[in-house]
Amino acid sequence: MATLSLTQFLTLDGVYQAPGGPEEDPSGGFDQGGWVAPYLDEDFGRFVNEVFARPAAFLLGRRTYDIFASYWPHQTDPDDPVAGPLNALPKYVVSTTLTSGDWPTTTVLRGDPADAVAALKQRVDGEIQMHGSGGLAQTLLAHDLIDRLNLLVFPVVLGSGRRLFREGATPSAFRLLDARTTAAGVGIHTYELAGRPRFGTVGE
Repeated sequence: MATLSLTQFLTLDGVYQAPGGPEEDPSGGFDQGGWVAPYLDEDFGRFVNEVFARPAAFLLGRRTYDIFASYWPHQTDPDDPVAGPLNALPKYVVSTTLTSGDWPTTTVLRGDPADAVAALKQRVDGEIQMHGSGGLAQTLLAHDLIDRLNLLVFPVVLGSGRRLFREGATPSAFRLLDARTTAAGVGIHTYELAGRPRFGTVGE
């Protein structure tokens, strides 16, 4: 059975929308895209390369799939630590409207997303990686289907935009596996799912 991991870029106020550029996702009138660019350095690149050295397959939401499919197939160096795995390994995209993908090795998962991903985890060995795909991630987090989180927290507050942990999120506890900070100030935290939160009273 596969382990499903999510790597997500977040602002200090939890926004994940349009990290890569102003035109990436302007939905809802969001005009602050591209907020990761000032913080990309060697430490960041080293962590990303570590992540992309591990996957057996990728799982993407429709919006992230479209963004990736418009760029990565044109990066043809098989030794590129990101492009190589993305172009060669199986990719699964959850969509109710897409019937097929032009990006080679793409499979479309139809029907209920939670059921489809639960079945996918049963038939894949190794690590299935999600990158971005915040809307899909929210659905899968609500069903305890994401086993590990790589949260890269950038030192910026935007005040608007789509947030990963929004009001009504399923109460969940996580165990810290690793933490590091890049020279540019990005906090990288890796957590594994640890069930439900526990509660008590301070001082008792």
